[in-house]
Amino acid sequence: MTAELNRKVVLAKRPDGVPDESCFRVEDEELAPLENGQVRIDVSHLSIDAFIRTTFEEVAYHGGAAVSATIVALGVGRVRESRSDQFNPGDAVMAPFGAQTIATLPDVMLQPIDEKRAPMTASLGVLGMTTGLTAYFGIREVGRVQPGETVVVSAAAGAVGCLAGQIAKIDGAARVIGIAGGAEKCAYLTKELGFDAAIDYKGEDVDKRLRELAPEGIDVYFDNVGGPMLDVVLDQIREQARVVICGAISQYHGDMSKGVRGPNLYLRLAERHARMEGFAVTHFGAQFEEAEAQLVEWLGADSLKLPEQIENGIENFGATLQMLFEGGNTGKLLLAV
Repeated sequence: MTAELNRKVVLAKRPDGVPDESCFRVEDEELAPLENGQVRIDVSHLSIDAFIRTTFEEVAYHGGAAVSATIVALGVGRVRESRSDQFNPGDAVMAPFGAQTIATLPDVMLQPIDEKRAPMTASLGVLGMTTGLTAYFGIREVGRVQPGETVVVSAAAGAVGCLAGQIAKIDGAARVIGIAGGAEKCAYLTKELGFDAAIDYKGEDVDKRLRELAPEGIDVYFDNVGGPMLDVVLDQIREQARVVICGAISQYHGDMSKGVRGPNLYLRLAERHARMEGFAVTHFGAQFEEAEAQLVEWLGADSLKLPEQIENGIENFGATLQMLFEGGNTGKLLLAV
């Protein structure tokens, strides 16, 4: 029997630090009749992304969520009912569904998924805006990795980090070094994903190991972490290095409107004629189609791999998001609802 109740996760209170399950509440709501132009979707999987944490602030780049509002999240699913001539029942689609089991949205918000080129969940991972496209543009358009260069990636065992390192190798980097938490993750990077080396920040001296692994310095740093790690790498950049600011997960635990820790060693940029550039994937919207085609080609040639870690149950949304910030996942973290 088709469910007639939507289960959604709402923000119960604004977190102080890493959000725990007390910050969320699961509510049931009845489904209203569809209006013209609307589509109803059975949500299959949600993408668990670091940016979600930023929406818990009252003022945020990705939009602040109101207390008691449905949590923002990207997802994939299948159309169950449609009052749009653009979509039919059974169609696979992607959209910002929110953390809920059934989404009702205007058709203009939906993106069709071609399941012939990749499984549905790839639209949140290898081909996803917050994952594959972010890694692609960060490495190619911002980092501009050149053959023979040394590239360092932080949070390298996360979804974006896994792909950023692999794309850097595809583009000819002579040495790709990943920084990750734990020996198991580091082994995965080198043995399965083709990283040349990996540093366990939980058990090794990152500064010392970088000097050993990249004695001539670092050409490109793909930064997903921010905080003290950024200073460690800035101290070892080469002339005309590029520092790509993709994210700063170490800084997402407080009220970012009141400030975050910036780099103390930013003058290394001036001293070494280097640059630091931040970006959001939405800045490259005109190039999405081209990037997706390239990612599909690499995926088909087995040049890219991205492990998926799938947790289950909409009631476990809070625990799964907490897992992301505590480093409990490898690769793309998804929630099957």
